[in-house]
Amino acid sequence: MADKQISLPAKLINGGIAGLIGVTCVFPIDLAKTRLQNQQNGQRVYTSMSDCLIKTVRSEGYFGMYRGAAVNLTLVTPEKAIKLAANDFFRHQLSKDGQKLTLLKEMLAGCGAGTCQVIVTTPMEMLKIQLQDAGRIAAQRKILAAQGQLSAQGGAQPSVE
Repeated sequence: MADKQISLPAKLINGGIAGLIGVTCVFPIDLAKTRLQNQQNGQRVYTSMSDCLIKTVRSEGYFGMYRGAAVNLTLVTPEKAIKLAANDFFRHQLSKDGQKLTLLKEMLAGCGAGTCQVIVTTPMEMLKIQLQDAGRIAAQRKILAAQGQLSAQGGAQPSVE
């Protein structure tokens, strides 16, 4: 089979669609991971990943599982575009007269593309984590406010694990 060159716009569209599908499928798991990692030692709100997802849906609704996803969904296409374009650039720079690249040169091209991608994704990841954790903090404030109302009414104090 002859090597068929795929145009850059086609690569960008394919990468963007794949990125959008990937973010949509994996994001609830990533949200649960982030919230589990950000729990304080004395205030364990979630006991497991499934517990976190169930509590998130109950307190924030189904779309609460996608809190912070807009950042990823917005930037996933440019991220993939940068990675694909950088990979093509490094592969072109490392090839001699259009010859097939050695394994080492393939790895160097991928490393260069990954480095370019990380420069873009690191700020995006930081913002995503802050948005994901905002829901956990809001849920804790709701619980504390409810506890404060109970104690003000002279009700029994609920225990905090």
